[in-house]
Amino acid sequence: MARVTRPEVAAAVDCGSNSTRMQVARRTDNGLEVLTRRQVVTRLGQAVDETGQLDPSAIGRTVDTIEQFADVWREHGATSVRIVATSAVRDAANRDRFVRAVTERVGAEPEILQGSAEAALAFEGAVRAVDPPRPALVLDIGGGSTELIVGTDTPAASTSRQLGCVRLTERALPGDPPALEAVAAALGLIDAELNAAEPIIAPHAPASIVAVAGTATTLAALQLGLERYDAARVHGTAVPIAGVHALVAWLRESAAAEIAARGTVQEGREDVLLAGALILARVLDRFELTEVIVSEGDLLDAVCRQALAAG
Repeated sequence: MARVTRPEVAAAVDCGSNSTRMQVARRTDNGLEVLTRRQVVTRLGQAVDETGQLDPSAIGRTVDTIEQFADVWREHGATSVRIVATSAVRDAANRDRFVRAVTERVGAEPEILQGSAEAALAFEGAVRAVDPPRPALVLDIGGGSTELIVGTDTPAASTSRQLGCVRLTERALPGDPPALEAVAAALGLIDAELNAAEPIIAPHAPASIVAVAGTATTLAALQLGLERYDAARVHGTAVPIAGVHALVAWLRESAAAEIAARGTVQEGREDVLLAGALILARVLDRFELTEVIVSEGDLLDAVCRQALAAG
């Protein structure tokens, strides 16, 4: 039997509702070395909550971005590529159109992750990266959904709530900045989702919370007062609950242009950052946790590890 050679360099792409992200990594004696990591706000989940369909322009933006990513992973010699799609694609009736478009353009077929699979990958990537006190609650605030996963070394319980920063903004936060009544309505929607999540998560008594993805990392960068985003400084930052609430207060009073002017806020995130911050603050309050640990390690790391283990 011929020996199967495992890939030495792999690429992972995460097609989220707000951002499309890529990581290229190689195998080392210590596990995983990240060669490059890219992120572009493509807003794939635009209006999915209202129409049930992926918008053609959103598909086009995202596929164009993945094609640009393909040039990068080829330059790095990636021989294994795994593309995953989450909430927006999962919820869209025309998801096959997106899958075909990506496959035709880059030769790799996206895999649509179910909520449980997304949660497990997010948990693995986060806890391996920061080693928090256990049980740990991993919070992944996406554009279309929010994942809550609690466990020690592996998930013991998880839930995917259909409320991410894009979806919440579209549902409840019109205006620039939104009126106080709109913010109150948004908090009501968050509380309804947490009422459903609490019986699943609370029995496992999380001792810490680790937040991943763009909302959390952006808020950590703002808390640190960075002029430019610095992943190395953001990773592992502990933001106290008072700091989260202070950021929420600033975002509630700030127009999108003012938020965008901060060098740490990625273009295209300024109008949905308040929604993500409200979700984070409400989760901290609900589970009585005094700080949030922010991790750059997330689903992409776990997907890369799986790709490197293939063969």
